[in-house]
Amino acid sequence: MTFNFKKQNIKLLLIIIVLFTAFGFSQTNAEKWKLQLAVGVNNPIDTGENPGYWTHYINFPTVNLGIQHMFSESLGAKLDVGFNRASEGIQSTNEFKLNYTRVNAQIVYNLRSLLSFLPERITAVAHAGPGISFSQPLGDFRENKNTYPNVLGGMEIHYGLSNSLSIYGDFGYAYSLAGNNKYDFNVDGFSFNDDLMYVALGISISLNGCQYCNL
Repeated sequence: MTFNFKKQNIKLLLIIIVLFTAFGFSQTNAEKWKLQLAVGVNNPIDTGENPGYWTHYINFPTVNLGIQHMFSESLGAKLDVGFNRASEGIQSTNEFKLNYTRVNAQIVYNLRSLLSFLPERITAVAHAGPGISFSQPLGDFRENKNTYPNVLGGMEIHYGLSNSLSIYGDFGYAYSLAGNNKYDFNVDGFSFNDDLMYVALGISISLNGCQYCNL
């Protein structure tokens, strides 16, 4: 049985994302836009309801792409997409692969004012916000798709290389709001609607202006 996410809830979340993005684009060009790209590894966290189907603890790749806008030196927002691939681990008795994609609208907060002891080129950025997850098993289980809401939270550590370029590490955790309703593994095989965490390394590039170049 699939998890049936109510259509009205999907529409509401999409409206929030559109308004969120439109508000960001309404700001002046003097404020800061950044493009972020990161690559890393992930760990899908299953609740144990799929006996015999276990992923590796570390799976590659994770690819995150996002656009970020700072409203002030401390507060901003971003819209990002994350793609993750996982496959069966040593403990698994069945072969399978999983594609997990998420889309999240997040609030971004620069912790520089709270962590003033950090070197000038280093800063920490917290991010969190709602989103939608799309899980797609491959091979024999490709019909066992799930679409469900999530809430993602994480922390980035940036090191500034110049006024317009920084490298960063990002740890994030996407918490599933799908509940326990999923396919019956005895009948349908592997499916996934649980949490996922990732660790990634990436670059952050200023698209225009340098008003907040310490981020």
